[in-house]
Amino acid sequence: ILNYDIMARFRRRTCIILLLFILFICSIMMALKTLRPDRAGFGDPFGLGLLPELQQRTVLLDSKQNLLNRAQGGTVTRVSNLHSIAVNTMKASMSSVKKLEEELSSPNYNFHIFYYTWYGNPQFDGKYIHWNHPLLPHWDPKIANNYPKGRHNPPEDIGANFYPELGSYSSKDPTVIEAHMKQMRSASTGVIVLSWYPPGMADENGEPTDDLVPIVLDYAHKYNLKVTFHIEPYKDRDDRSMYHNVKYIIDKYGSHPAFYRHKTSTGRLLPMFYVYDSYVTIPEIWANLLTVSGSQSIRNTPYDALFIALLVEERHKHDIHRSGFDGMYTYFATNGFSYGSSHHNWAGLKAFCDSNNLMFIPSVGPGYIDTSIRPWNNHNTRNRVNGKYYETAFSAALLVRPEIISITSFNEWHEGTQIEKAVPKRTGQVVYLDYKPHKPNVYLELTQKWSEKYRKEQEQWLM
Repeated sequence: ILNYDIMARFRRRTCIILLLFILFICSIMMALKTLRPDRAGFGDPFGLGLLPELQQRTVLLDSKQNLLNRAQGGTVTRVSNLHSIAVNTMKASMSSVKKLEEELSSPNYNFHIFYYTWYGNPQFDGKYIHWNHPLLPHWDPKIANNYPKGRHNPPEDIGANFYPELGSYSSKDPTVIEAHMKQMRSASTGVIVLSWYPPGMADENGEPTDDLVPIVLDYAHKYNLKVTFHIEPYKDRDDRSMYHNVKYIIDKYGSHPAFYRHKTSTGRLLPMFYVYDSYVTIPEIWANLLTVSGSQSIRNTPYDALFIALLVEERHKHDIHRSGFDGMYTYFATNGFSYGSSHHNWAGLKAFCDSNNLMFIPSVGPGYIDTSIRPWNNHNTRNRVNGKYYETAFSAALLVRPEIISITSFNEWHEGTQIEKAVPKRTGQVVYLDYKPHKPNVYLELTQKWSEKYRKEQEQWLM
């Protein structure tokens, strides 16, 4: 009887301890769940379907807006003052850069990263630019009616699904430009692919940014980075205007030590230009500019360069070859979104390029989400999976042994492809995604990791 009594008490005690342990585990799980943003779950990671408009950046600024800019105090004067501030700031912090050089690996000039300077805020620009991006309606009115309209209201409500560590910054702010250069250098990237419109032109939600190029070049040089240009689809872009604009860029910026030149297999050092939405212009027009016999030929002139076209559909590879381009890139960070952005097509594209003496530059990205500006487009979301999506893209790129890898993007916040530092944020009804459980710099660290891996593998390819 005594033994039975002891065993019964032991069983009761064991059950009570087990029950308390289960309650403890449940309480921890509930607490962790409350820390996770409501919108941080997986989207539809493999949804297909092209957006109807692959260019949201194609318009000349309204003349009324230019008059307003002049009335607000003169853009050129403000940028000139900012340039003076930037020069003084750089002189004061050169010792920190030397220390940085000792701590970080060298920049990888075969890692090119897309960079945007179209953001503005009241402190530097008199108003918010791009952070207040409008909600773009679906092309089908029946579907459009099911989604909200209007525009975002910074600084708490911005046109992005993630929130920058630097807040709703201005691209004119010298401290922001320096912070960006420092981040890109820490990621061991080497070449900044700067989004560019001709003077006086901008995308439909922005303002001209060509005046910022000297500041970007200066800060890039400070961090031993190079700058090349991503020619956006400005109004009336054709062979003649492109010749004029390439000449303008090389004449104005070509002598800067941060201006990027690529060493070709023949030993020539040539500028490089990425041409966004190149497929909008027919091959015959491009051939006027890019072939030796073209009526506007830039070949074998002081303005000759490497021109890289955007490949979206498979048929574009033949158009690119006929046009006289020197290579192709894929831009979109959405595996499955287009033929070019689908990883499984890269080997075939690389083989085509090799057989036609073209460069193949795959574009890798950490994920994609643009529902803050296209609320109807959640089927194209690509979840980051805590960095695994990004690493999968890098792995796919390395398999085809490209000469250059491009990264989409450093700071295209509207489409959620940024690797710039982001932080958790919750404001009222808005819950932003973040990089948890990792730190804000996780994608910079992953980029640095793959930069080193790529460098080592390239050495083996050349052996």
